[in-house]
Amino acid sequence: MSLPSTPWYVYLLECRRGTYVGITNNIAKRYRAHCAGKGARYTRANPPVALLGAQPFEDRAAASRAEYQLKQQTSVQKRHWATRWPLSIEVD
Repeated sequence: MSLPSTPWYVYLLECRRGTYVGITNNIAKRYRAHCAGKGARYTRANPPVALLGAQPFEDRAAASRAEYQLKQQTSVQKRHWATRWPLSIEVD
Protein backbone atom coordinates (compact mmCIF):
# COMPACT_ATOMS: atom_id res chain seq x y z
CA MET A 1 0.00 0.00 0.00
CA SER A 2 1.52 3.32 -1.04
CA LEU A 3 0.74 6.62 0.59
CA PRO A 4 -0.65 9.41 -1.59
CA SER A 5 2.12 11.81 -2.49
CA THR A 6 2.02 15.50 -1.70
CA PRO A 7 1.20 17.50 -4.83
CA TRP A 8 3.73 19.93 -6.25
CA TYR A 9 2.68 23.32 -7.59
CA VAL A 10 3.89 25.78 -10.18
CA TYR A 11 3.04 29.25 -8.91
CA LEU A 12 3.10 32.80 -10.23
CA LEU A 13 3.84 35.79 -8.01
CA GLU A 14 3.13 39.44 -8.76
CA CYS A 15 6.24 41.25 -7.54
CA ARG A 16 7.23 44.89 -7.16
CA ARG A 17 8.81 44.93 -10.63
CA GLY A 18 7.30 42.07 -12.61
CA THR A 19 6.43 38.46 -12.01
CA TYR A 20 8.17 35.40 -10.59
CA VAL A 21 7.54 31.72 -11.40
CA GLY A 22 8.54 28.91 -9.05
CA ILE A 23 7.64 25.44 -7.77
CA THR A 24 6.87 24.16 -4.29
CA ASN A 25 5.03 21.43 -2.43
CA ASN A 26 3.80 23.91 0.22
CA ILE A 27 2.43 27.11 -1.28
CA ALA A 28 1.68 28.95 1.97
CA LYS A 29 5.12 28.25 3.46
CA ARG A 30 6.96 29.21 0.26
CA TYR A 31 4.93 32.40 -0.13
CA ARG A 32 5.71 33.41 3.46
CA ALA A 33 9.41 32.75 2.79
CA HIS A 34 9.34 35.00 -0.29
CA CYS A 35 7.55 37.74 1.68
CA ALA A 36 10.08 37.46 4.52
CA GLY A 37 13.01 37.94 2.12
CA LYS A 38 14.14 34.33 2.43
CA GLY A 39 13.09 33.20 -1.03
CA ALA A 40 14.76 33.50 -4.40
CA ARG A 41 17.20 36.31 -5.17
CA TYR A 42 14.65 37.97 -7.48
CA THR A 43 11.98 38.12 -4.78
CA ARG A 44 14.45 39.45 -2.22
CA ALA A 45 15.08 42.42 -4.55
CA ASN A 46 11.46 42.63 -5.76
CA PRO A 47 9.17 41.56 -2.91
CA PRO A 48 5.93 39.80 -3.80
CA VAL A 49 2.68 41.74 -3.79
CA ALA A 50 0.30 38.83 -4.47
CA LEU A 51 0.13 35.17 -5.40
CA LEU A 52 -1.65 35.19 -8.75
CA GLY A 53 -2.07 31.48 -9.41
CA ALA A 54 -0.89 27.95 -8.73
CA GLN A 55 -1.29 24.75 -10.75
CA PRO A 56 -0.99 21.34 -9.02
CA PHE A 57 1.11 18.45 -10.37
CA GLU A 58 1.55 14.85 -9.23
CA ASP A 59 5.30 15.07 -8.74
CA ARG A 60 8.28 17.40 -8.73
CA ALA A 61 9.47 16.36 -12.19
CA ALA A 62 6.16 17.32 -13.81
CA ALA A 63 6.09 20.62 -11.91
CA SER A 64 9.67 21.40 -12.98
CA ARG A 65 8.84 20.79 -16.64
CA ALA A 66 5.77 23.04 -16.39
CA GLU A 67 7.81 25.71 -14.57
CA TYR A 68 10.34 25.77 -17.40
CA GLN A 69 7.57 26.12 -19.99
CA LEU A 70 5.88 28.93 -18.06
CA LYS A 71 9.16 30.81 -17.63
CA GLN A 72 9.51 30.86 -21.43
CA GLN A 73 6.23 32.78 -21.77
CA THR A 74 5.78 36.53 -21.98
CA SER A 75 4.41 38.46 -19.02
CA VAL A 76 1.02 38.70 -20.73
CA GLN A 77 0.94 34.94 -21.33
CA LYS A 78 1.93 34.26 -17.71
CA ARG A 79 -0.91 36.45 -16.45
CA HIS A 80 -3.33 34.66 -18.78
CA TRP A 81 -2.10 31.33 -17.35
CA ALA A 82 -2.91 32.64 -13.86
CA THR A 83 -6.53 33.26 -14.87
CA ARG A 84 -6.86 29.52 -15.52
CA TRP A 85 -5.29 28.57 -12.15
CA PRO A 86 -6.38 31.39 -9.82
CA LEU A 87 -5.16 31.46 -6.24
CA SER A 88 -5.04 34.82 -4.56
CA ILE A 89 -3.17 35.75 -1.41
CA GLU A 90 -2.56 39.43 -0.71
CA VAL A 91 0.38 40.77 1.27
CA ASP A 92 -0.72 42.39 4.54
